[in-house]
Amino acid sequence: MIQAEHLTRRYGARVAVEDLSFTVPTGQICGLLGPNGAGKTTTLNVLTGYLAASEGRVIVSGHDILEEPMAARRQLGYLPEQPPLYPEMTVEEYLRFVAELRRVPRAERSAQVRRAMNRVAAADMARRLIRNLSKGYRQRVGLAAALLGDPEVLILDEPTVGLDPAQMIEFRTLIRQLGRKHTVILSSHILSEVSAVCDQVLILSRGRLMAQGTPDQLADRLAGRARLQILVLGQADTAAAAVKALEGVCEVKADPESEGRARLTVTLDAGAAPQQQAAVSLALAAAGCAVLRLEAEAMSLEEVFLQLTETPQEGDQEE
Repeated sequence: MIQAEHLTRRYGARVAVEDLSFTVPTGQICGLLGPNGAGKTTTLNVLTGYLAASEGRVIVSGHDILEEPMAARRQLGYLPEQPPLYPEMTVEEYLRFVAELRRVPRAERSAQVRRAMNRVAAADMARRLIRNLSKGYRQRVGLAAALLGDPEVLILDEPTVGLDPAQMIEFRTLIRQLGRKHTVILSSHILSEVSAVCDQVLILSRGRLMAQGTPDQLADRLAGRARLQILVLGQADTAAAAVKALEGVCEVKADPESEGRARLTVTLDAGAAPQQQAAVSLALAAAGCAVLRLEAEAMSLEEVFLQLTETPQEGDQEE
């Protein structure tokens, strides 16, 4: 199990991660979902102890990552986005080297290396030089290295970046299999990837937690938002102001059209759509903007994700 409590990480005046709390139990796969620059990699670096949190703490299998770093790290396996492989080594040589670094007892190293290669389906590449491997097999070797020492928690940073579609499917299957025994935390900016393999999803934007839940819960909660397309007779600014004042309205876009008409795009919060449609019509009528046409359409999870994780403002930095 891994637990994050009120994590905050600052780089000077910039806050990269702000007050992030969550728990991932053993046998669960948790996805950190967000655009580039959302704080995913910083969060993973804090979880693994590569970076110290400015505030808050991380508990790994009962060990505080700062107070008991060696005990905590023995329970962690980490696959960074670019695995630190040595291309002049063979796969087996590299894994033996990593096993030694992770202080796997000498008598157990050969067995652990073989088992790790078998678990990631890379045993047939044992004597191949790493420089001659495809991107997919290099990711497998990196994951095999993370499995050495039999850690309880696996942390994977963008594990399928650069893989072709077939390799992505294979790697997702592998992650699901590992999730049966290990706690797995993976970061991604690909919504379909997280939905396919994760039991729990955390959506980050600008270092803040925007939404949390299972993929189904998020789909029900977020895709339940609705968007209204409204054509009114009246001024765009007047119509927009009347609608923005209503409870449950998340966003209003107004564009003037010919013949004194305006087109509004109104986004309603989850669960508010059925009741608010009537309220929108009444508010527009009260403002002197006759409703000529009103159509409702459901928003996809992808669209809501984009709204929650809007593009960082100029001056914001990457992860």
